[in-house]
Amino acid sequence: MPRYFYFGLLLLGIALTALLLSSSYRTEPQGIGHYARGEFGGVSLRIEFATTTAAQEKGLGGRRSIPSDYGMLFVFPRDGYYGFWMKDTLIPLDMFWLDDKGQVVSMAQNVATSTYPEVFYPSAPARYVLETAAGFAQAHGIATDTPFVLQNWPSVSK
Repeated sequence: MPRYFYFGLLLLGIALTALLLSSSYRTEPQGIGHYARGEFGGVSLRIEFATTTAAQEKGLGGRRSIPSDYGMLFVFPRDGYYGFWMKDTLIPLDMFWLDDKGQVVSMAQNVATSTYPEVFYPSAPARYVLETAAGFAQAHGIATDTPFVLQNWPSVSK
């Protein structure tokens, strides 16, 4: 067989290897939960749910970027003072604690990755926690009592 054939196979193998490796470094959300659309501060967000303990422990850890129209919603079985930290988180976040109706009851803005192992707690009990890229609250005027609107709120039982 001609050398060009083997050279072509080599290039194809390199291209496939590069494609497989690049897919493991995605910056888009990856399969922690299912997705929905929500509205927060007049902005439509693509929401990924974290409803299991494993998903909640991983959270947004390891992600190199978060799209501006994306949020991760942590769902808990009952109201509580759920603490959050920045373990393995590579980018700053805004955190919003929401009551059972989706109203903001507490916030932590522009939480730096360097704050770990500090734990952030809400000032009032919450059922949900929404994380977005840092700066979202300021850019969209999010404050206490701002509603997060979602068609079908997920639930968990633990």
